[in-house]
Amino acid sequence: MSFDAFGSKATIVVFGASGDLAKKKTFPALFGLFREGHLSSDVKIIGYARSHLEEEDFKKRISANFKNGTTEQVSAFLSKTSYIAGPYDTDEGYHRLLASIEEYESEHKLTAPERLFYLALPPSVFTTVASQLKKLLYTEKGKVRIIVEKPFGHDLESSRKLQKDLAPLFTEEELYRIDHYLGKEMVKNLLVLRFGNEFFNGTWNKNHIKSIQISFKEAFGTEGRGGYFDSIGIVRDVMQNHLLQVLTLLTMDRPVSFDPEAVRDEKVKILKAFEPIDHDDLILGQYTKSEDGSKPSYLDDDTVPKNSKCVTYAALGLQIHNERWEGVPIVMRAGKALDESKVEVRIQFKPVAKGMFKEIQRNELVIRIQPNEAIYLKINSKVPGISTETSLTDLDLTYSTRYSKDFWIPEAYEALIRDCYLGNHSNFVRDDELDVSWKLFTPLLEFIESDKSPQPELYPYGSKGPKALRQYLQKHDYVFADEGTYQWPLTTPKVKGKI
Repeated sequence: MSFDAFGSKATIVVFGASGDLAKKKTFPALFGLFREGHLSSDVKIIGYARSHLEEEDFKKRISANFKNGTTEQVSAFLSKTSYIAGPYDTDEGYHRLLASIEEYESEHKLTAPERLFYLALPPSVFTTVASQLKKLLYTEKGKVRIIVEKPFGHDLESSRKLQKDLAPLFTEEELYRIDHYLGKEMVKNLLVLRFGNEFFNGTWNKNHIKSIQISFKEAFGTEGRGGYFDSIGIVRDVMQNHLLQVLTLLTMDRPVSFDPEAVRDEKVKILKAFEPIDHDDLILGQYTKSEDGSKPSYLDDDTVPKNSKCVTYAALGLQIHNERWEGVPIVMRAGKALDESKVEVRIQFKPVAKGMFKEIQRNELVIRIQPNEAIYLKINSKVPGISTETSLTDLDLTYSTRYSKDFWIPEAYEALIRDCYLGNHSNFVRDDELDVSWKLFTPLLEFIESDKSPQPELYPYGSKGPKALRQYLQKHDYVFADEGTYQWPLTTPKVKGKI
């Protein structure tokens, strides 16, 4: 389905158009959709921000991060764009913006205009801009959609205030709260993987699964944004939103259909079954200098308070109380300044019954979300040849080897902007889902940021994280494969005279 299935003529306005998010994500995503034919050539795209930019400078700025397009495609896309500078809190800029929109709609004789507003803005101005939008740019004749970027509040109280401020302005149908992780290809694949394969669907429960682990690793620290990160921390930055979204899709029951509300109903239902997070079942860490001294510690950043206890690494134990998951330990972990950048899910199954096998490894399903998307299942297999020895090996679906390089897999923002345009709420966060997720995490955040919180364990920049991690995972029933057993089996050479 292309954008033309919804309406080929529409106006897209990007607020915060001079900022990094718009430059690096929003406009490149719009260009990617245009390049692939999923954005009509009749579309009108307007950037709006406080910064005074010449039209040429604006176009040069947003096109710096475009990928894979020809010169002709870039030129054609930029011809659809324009820029308006104006304040967010007074009317004059919005009047000029409205005039530009109405000129386009009049030119194309649109009696039911379609307007999409993307708020690539800090939360401090969400309500201000939303109020101005409703007052001056809203149309009763057609369709209006508003994309709001995270963070959706700082805790439960601020989230509810934001919801209370936005609710009188726009309906839940018109609001799209974007968490870009829900647009990642492997995350979108979770429902099909689970419910479209009986061998997974039938074993996706406490009777067969021993442990679940979701990990988020970044190989870089907070260089350049330490002051900003210090007020957020790793839990608020990626765990309460990105990783929790992945976990709900992993653990929810089967929706009755792919209808957006059916999917989101099940996500809310599973969130309500989560046990409050145990403050004694945590690892909290903060990175220090690399062992060779080449990389700075978190506290070396001049914008960070010298006595900061900000958490740059966390591992949390979670429990779900329902018939499917009762007693299955779940670990969510995330950290910065680690040995690699990788996001993955590990589902470890229970061991097979003993008897014919004295020692045999557990099966494990690994879903690598990024980089280099892949799904692989660790299985036990006999080593080829005359030996009866077993080896742990893979059934492997790595996207880069399975699909040709010219096969277009949309990036997260491309997929989500397209979903919004088509009116598909499946991969956006609903208001009640947001409320339940903040209820779960706010007590934890209050504990971490209080005097009762322990001093974070220090770990070197570039390491695997706090030293306590391996023991912590073992405590939560994760078993590491024995060294030397996990490898692709080698074919045994045929020996002359033997069968």
